[in-house]
Amino acid sequence: MRTALFEPVKRHFLLALVLTFATGPLQCATLERLSLDDMIAKSTSIVRGKVTTSYAAYAGPVVYTHYVVQVSERFKGPAADSVEVLVPGGAVNGQRQSFAGAPSFNQGDEFVFFLWTSRAGLTQVIGLTQGLFSVAADGTSDPVATRSATRELMLDSGSGRPVKDQMLTMHLSELRSRIASTLATANQVVAK
Repeated sequence: MRTALFEPVKRHFLLALVLTFATGPLQCATLERLSLDDMIAKSTSIVRGKVTTSYAAYAGPVVYTHYVVQVSERFKGPAADSVEVLVPGGAVNGQRQSFAGAPSFNQGDEFVFFLWTSRAGLTQVIGLTQGLFSVAADGTSDPVATRSATRELMLDSGSGRPVKDQMLTMHLSELRSRIASTLATANQVVAK
């Protein structure tokens, strides 16, 4: 009789234990879908530049990889020759942390970075990979800028429903014009 009473409890406990450990290592990020205009408006700076160096360091309990970007063109924000961009994840003293949806860069990679700087002064890519347009190294005067579609779960900001992200491709001149016109429209609204 006693065994019959404890059998369902034991079975549920084991199921809960298995589910806890089975889902523990799974990681995912849930992102709010940002339109290009959203990213332009919410970014504190937008720059075109190449990744020159990187290092990883702790900021509290989280490891961040610090990427130094040599700025070749500034679309929004303060003028600077370079900017340090922090991305969650990296390795310090043999300890590795990784975060789903966090971009990684190689030395020499060229992007248009949509950046956001916190009150603490930490500059990050807005919307993780959403805020990155890779610039094709094709040698033309008007290269193609491409924002890859993210594989992370993305929600529509209005409805909260899952949506599928899509790649966005345009020439750099078109992206430059879009940024300028969106900022000009925003400045006109503020001036009124």
